[in-house]
Amino acid sequence: MAPARTLAIAGAGIGGLTAALALNRIGYRIILFEREAHLTETGAGLQLSPNASHILIDLGLEQRLSAAAVAPDAISIINARSGRETVRIPLGEKIRARHGAPYWLLHRPDLQAALLAQVEATPGIELRLGWQFDDVSNDTNGVTVTQRRSMSRRQDHVQALIGADGAWSAVRRQVFPEVRAQFSGRIAWRGMIDATRVPDGFDRRRVQLRMGSDAHLVAYPMAGAGHVNLVAIVNDQWRRPGWNEIGDPTEIVRHFAAWHGGARAMIEAVTNWRKWALFEVPGGAFAKDHIVMLGDAAHAMLPFAAQGAAMAIEDAAVLARCIKAQPDDLPAAFRNYESLRRGRIARVQRTSRRNGQIYHLKGAPRIARDRTMQLLGGARLLARQDWLYGWRA
Repeated sequence: MAPARTLAIAGAGIGGLTAALALNRIGYRIILFEREAHLTETGAGLQLSPNASHILIDLGLEQRLSAAAVAPDAISIINARSGRETVRIPLGEKIRARHGAPYWLLHRPDLQAALLAQVEATPGIELRLGWQFDDVSNDTNGVTVTQRRSMSRRQDHVQALIGADGAWSAVRRQVFPEVRAQFSGRIAWRGMIDATRVPDGFDRRRVQLRMGSDAHLVAYPMAGAGHVNLVAIVNDQWRRPGWNEIGDPTEIVRHFAAWHGGARAMIEAVTNWRKWALFEVPGGAFAKDHIVMLGDAAHAMLPFAAQGAAMAIEDAAVLARCIKAQPDDLPAAFRNYESLRRGRIARVQRTSRRNGQIYHLKGAPRIARDRTMQLLGGARLLARQDWLYGWRA
């Protein structure tokens, strides 16, 4: 028989750490194992909208995160060639008043460090670093989860396994072999601009979204050292799995050679580029017997709605709610979780794909897009995101 109220989580990224905290809070012992021997996130930034930040605040992380976050005043949407602002979408106190939680810009390592510190301070969560998922088998009382490290093996018989091991999930590969990540035909370049190299004119109170033909560029400030996070999206057929490949600066400079000088100055200010091919898992993989998936392992999505981390955090909160409601029938709880998440995830994935198309328009469609945004204005564009930002677990 599986140990009473014990769950295993594969993967100690943002989704896995959040799930460990949320599930421990409803009374479960958690075994959280991670293939990496050290949790060291790379220097990427991320955006956390109110649908996610309110969950983290509820888990007791507001003090840790607010000290490490920037709460931007607005998103400035900018024409790539002219450098002129098309429209400004208000954030700051306006979005907090509207949705009851902040819109945060965070250095990804700061978010992971805050979650990790909370996990390590929480009795009942066992964190195992350097242990990789190897196998899982179902029985009537739960699952047996096998992990490996070098030549060593260990097994745990638990009530359920939660797969939170990322877009290239080993758990998904075994349990849902028919569900595979699909290449989008685009790659993302990311870099950090040192505080001393930030070009004149960059407004540290705002997110900048520059939209151009077949490419777009996102820049936003980081707290602390004054760095600026830069993400460039371009069409490309390079599709190597992973998300931390070294990028050749001359290649990204060529992609943006025809853009306005302000954009080119930001690109040239980055000294170390990383790139990754953009894959998604359309449709998703959610639950089977005593195994359930969350985050990128379940439904990796394109980043054009800035919701990848947010959806993993939402998943953790909904999963905890469903398990709390049906603790004596976890497969039924997982089916309920799937029914609650599938439609929302599909909508966010569709929105991300559509945004990617809109951002990259050229010619007459681009002109029509800009005019429509100007006519609507920032406040109405923000209101159109109520379905996304106003969600509550």
